[in-house]
Amino acid sequence: MATGVWRRALARVSSAPASKFVPFRALASEAEAQQVDPKARPTTDLKTFSIYRWNPDKPAKPELQEYKIDLKECGPMVLDALIKIKNEIDPSLTFRRSCREGICGSCAMNIDGCNGLACLTKIPSGSSTMITPLPHMFVIKDLVVDMTNFYNQYKSIEPWLKRKTPASEPAQEILQTKKDRAKLDGMYECILCACCSTSCPSYWWNPEKYLGPAALLHANRWIMDSRDEYKEERLASINDEFKLYRCHTILNCARACPKGLNPGKQIQNIKKLQPSKERMMKLASSSATILLIVIIIWTNAVLSSSRISFTPEDPEPFPYVTVTGCNNDCDTACCNCDIRKEPPLCVQCCQE
Repeated sequence: MATGVWRRALARVSSAPASKFVPFRALASEAEAQQVDPKARPTTDLKTFSIYRWNPDKPAKPELQEYKIDLKECGPMVLDALIKIKNEIDPSLTFRRSCREGICGSCAMNIDGCNGLACLTKIPSGSSTMITPLPHMFVIKDLVVDMTNFYNQYKSIEPWLKRKTPASEPAQEILQTKKDRAKLDGMYECILCACCSTSCPSYWWNPEKYLGPAALLHANRWIMDSRDEYKEERLASINDEFKLYRCHTILNCARACPKGLNPGKQIQNIKKLQPSKERMMKLASSSATILLIVIIIWTNAVLSSSRISFTPEDPEPFPYVTVTGCNNDCDTACCNCDIRKEPPLCVQCCQE
């Protein structure tokens, strides 16, 4: 009796797929695992990362190099994928990173067309992801950009407390009310990652003159600080057509900020605090420049559309042109007939 039971049990084991038994699950093929559990995930989840590469030691055009990563063996953030590529696939890949917690701002880069921090950006669900340096910045190598101009602009706003009256005692703390302290919210959290400035079109075209969203946000932070006694001087130092008034409230800065700040709002506050007369003059000058550009573009468009052009249906142009006086040279005749945008076939003197 016992022998028959054992025979039937062994027969069932030999005929059943290995994937049905827990001890043999690891030996089962992926197809067998899918038959047992249709919802079972595949063994690999490959994703392609197209990364901007440029090496100053090998002068050549930049290129996008592709790397394939198994997401099952990688962390959830873009920075995890970059670290895995550098550690296991290509040690020459160069990028900045430090805290991995969204505090230092070192790993700022452009991910699928949007500026952000690699340590806070989850790996997108698509089949491929493109990673490039911050736009409109000089590239040092791969994903590392030159931040010198950005930091110089930040330094120009003098981001430190300035007092005209010294403290009564050395190293004495300068107090402020909770209400005054609350005015700094939304500004002091900036980590100077440059995601906002490099997403601003005005900063792209005027990087040497326009201070940019990050620097102006910090300028307003010290202007609004009740402990600082150089408010008027700070306002006057940035009251410039390029330094301040190149902000046209496009608000790309607010969309790109990884800390959820709104630099555009702080820039508008600086404009409101400027003396009304000077503010109106600056705005009028900026508006007049834009209006002049629009008028020039519109005039050129109208003139180009009003030019006379001959189509095959039109009659043939006159082969001769007659001019008065002694200007029977071809250049003068062509100038007189410039509206036709073609020289006459022949120049004939009027005999006068």
